[in-house]
Amino acid sequence: MASYDRPRAGGSPRPLETSATWWYAAVAGEAAGSFSTRVRTRTRRGCLGAVLLLTVVYAGLVLTATGRRWGDAAMTGRRADGVAVTLLREHPSLTGLGTLSLVLGCVLLLALGLIRRRYALTGLAAGGVVTALAVTGLLQRYAPRPRAADAGGLLSSGFPSAQTTLALGVAFGLALVVPYRLRSVAVGAGTLWAVAVGAHTIAAGQHRPGDVIAAALVVLAVFCGLLALLARKGKVRPGARRGPAPGLPVTVPLALLAAAGLGAGLWLLGDTLALPATAPYDPAELRLAHRCGQALAAGVVAAAGLVLLGLLRRVDIEGAPTPYRLGGPYAEAAGVPADAEVVGPFTEDLDHEIS
Repeated sequence: MASYDRPRAGGSPRPLETSATWWYAAVAGEAAGSFSTRVRTRTRRGCLGAVLLLTVVYAGLVLTATGRRWGDAAMTGRRADGVAVTLLREHPSLTGLGTLSLVLGCVLLLALGLIRRRYALTGLAAGGVVTALAVTGLLQRYAPRPRAADAGGLLSSGFPSAQTTLALGVAFGLALVVPYRLRSVAVGAGTLWAVAVGAHTIAAGQHRPGDVIAAALVVLAVFCGLLALLARKGKVRPGARRGPAPGLPVTVPLALLAAAGLGAGLWLLGDTLALPATAPYDPAELRLAHRCGQALAAGVVAAAGLVLLGLLRRVDIEGAPTPYRLGGPYAEAAGVPADAEVVGPFTEDLDHEIS
């Protein structure tokens, strides 16, 4: 127990008070590291939850015959979806633009961090992206899956999607390098971009919906682990509470996309899982499976961005301490400071005890 974290006369510690500064926590009887502890606890739970969901997705969509059949139907159904076929045929440059956007996203992430001189956090963000890509590559290479001969001539499973991993990793990395007040705007816009990248990989037949869903969970798990590490090192502080967040124009559409995608995808999932075990398939069923997969993938990626923003709500990373003043008999005993002077909770008069 810290020297300032003393129990009251009745033997129980003082109740925790809501505060935006570490010094108030100390005066109120809350341990100075308790805020970091709370952030570390919830980010560790977020990491564990993402890993558990990734395991469920892998077992359900890769290891089971029903899940593989649904993924194959969603991939084949893109040819029966007139909207996707028309879009890709009339705009063949979308593939090149997607690759270019990934390169520009990485450059933007590094440039913002270096311009703001947040070298350590920039390195941590880049390390998070590289770690997520490494985990993705290991899963693609070594995760057990059916033999390629059992895939019916379709593309072998690219579980998870490397393109979606990179796009969402860059979006989450922005949370470490952009200013605190612009975090919601940056991460929300980056997540919407990652949704578009994942949707394009599905429509182009490069990945199944389960690959995009798994990529979102991998990135979420990696960055939750990094945030837990930062909290363990005491690199997080309570963020300021000043008016409405400027990120609402981005987070509201992101929340609507997550709710609509998950709702529509789960609603259609029951009908699309009832596909026959062998071909031929009804083109309408294949088209429905493709749209169901697109909705689920978009909903999960958008929900991952919202989860990260929720875990970082009112959490400033490497922010400066909030200036404060303290009045009362102890401060008066030490002398009243000038107006421009910042004082702390402990004065020069050491003949007292905070209880």
